[in-house]
Amino acid sequence: MSALLDSLAAPFDTLPSRDAAGLGGARRAALDAVMRDGLPHARVEAWKYTPLRALERRTFESVDVAPAIDPALLEAIPSPRIVFVNGRYHEAGSNIAGLPAGVTLQRLSEVLDEGEADAAGFMQRSYDRSDEVFARLNAALAAEGVVLRVGANEQPAQAVHLVFVGTGDASDQAWHLRHLIELGEGAHLNLVEHQLMAGEHRHFANSILQVQLDKGARLSHARLQDESAGATLIHRTDAVVGEDAEYRRIDLELGAGLSRHELNVVLLGERSHVHANGVLLADGKRHLDTRLGIDHAGRDSTCELVWRGIGSGRSRVVFHGGIQIRQGADGSDAMLSNKNLLLSEGAEIDTQPVLVIHADEVQAAHGATVGQLDPTAMFYLRTRGLPSEQARQILTAAFCRETLSVLEDTGMRDAALARLDHALERSIPA
Repeated sequence: MSALLDSLAAPFDTLPSRDAAGLGGARRAALDAVMRDGLPHARVEAWKYTPLRALERRTFESVDVAPAIDPALLEAIPSPRIVFVNGRYHEAGSNIAGLPAGVTLQRLSEVLDEGEADAAGFMQRSYDRSDEVFARLNAALAAEGVVLRVGANEQPAQAVHLVFVGTGDASDQAWHLRHLIELGEGAHLNLVEHQLMAGEHRHFANSILQVQLDKGARLSHARLQDESAGATLIHRTDAVVGEDAEYRRIDLELGAGLSRHELNVVLLGERSHVHANGVLLADGKRHLDTRLGIDHAGRDSTCELVWRGIGSGRSRVVFHGGIQIRQGADGSDAMLSNKNLLLSEGAEIDTQPVLVIHADEVQAAHGATVGQLDPTAMFYLRTRGLPSEQARQILTAAFCRETLSVLEDTGMRDAALARLDHALERSIPA
């Protein structure tokens, strides 16, 4: 067995909430499956471009107490917000005052302590494929996270902010977070995830976010990932979108040494819609891997997917855009655009659009390109007196900013733009 899995599994028997809410048997089964099947190797299609050999040899510790952070790190993030540092709740930085009565925001640990099986029922989900090793680990070991429920027709004016901070420590640490975002019929919510660093570190974070949108609900969701260059992030989002519901989101992958995100969306109801955009900005030796799995199950469901990738230094960007239109999902409309820029000879970009159609009377299109900055545009900016580095930043920023149109809320869009511009200034070589 690998050193990684042995170290991650070690805290299981002392996990305080291991058997809470009737989860003990499911948790043990998930861990047994991990230890039996091990890590997926490079011949497994889903992991073909993201080998785990280096990670497999590493070990991590589990720590119970959140370290202190500089309050200035949170000054630009408004309330209501809930903060976790190295996977642990940070009470001093959190402030959830001001939420309407129909909106409940709890920590997963609180839900598990209450021990009600219905409230923790989302934790019962099983993961049957052997390549879902990190989802199985999360099912076995997650003891903290966010449970956010918005009642029917509730439409809070303020965005809710979930803040996850990694900070340096004497040891390499691991944590597993599990989240639920549930919107009732006709509810609307703006949600921002911040994944930040407070000092360089080499920790391991494994998280799953489950989204449930009932009829007519609308969720606008921004995930801004700007973690330490040594961090390893494994993130999975599973969303189910009901009739006439809409899920709008953007992912800005701007940091971490290894970041892998699986975004799975089931368009279950008629006229359900997902509009998911993203930017994968890799520099240095970063490895950014994003896999989309959009499943059209309802009639007249639609998806719009606009993704941009940038590779510089010796980095690697991996993108898999999978769209399936099931039998009976007539009238579906699917669009995927994935354009990529290579800014150095040592960088690598792998893109794989996949479209599978089992229905009639549908519209579907996908396209993927890998290229370099337009030399004519570069020449034009240089003749106007701009230095090479500034010209590169302007053209690259224009290439990425198209994705931000998915955010209709001005505050969310401004926060995403500021984070993106800062990352571009830091990453784009002269």
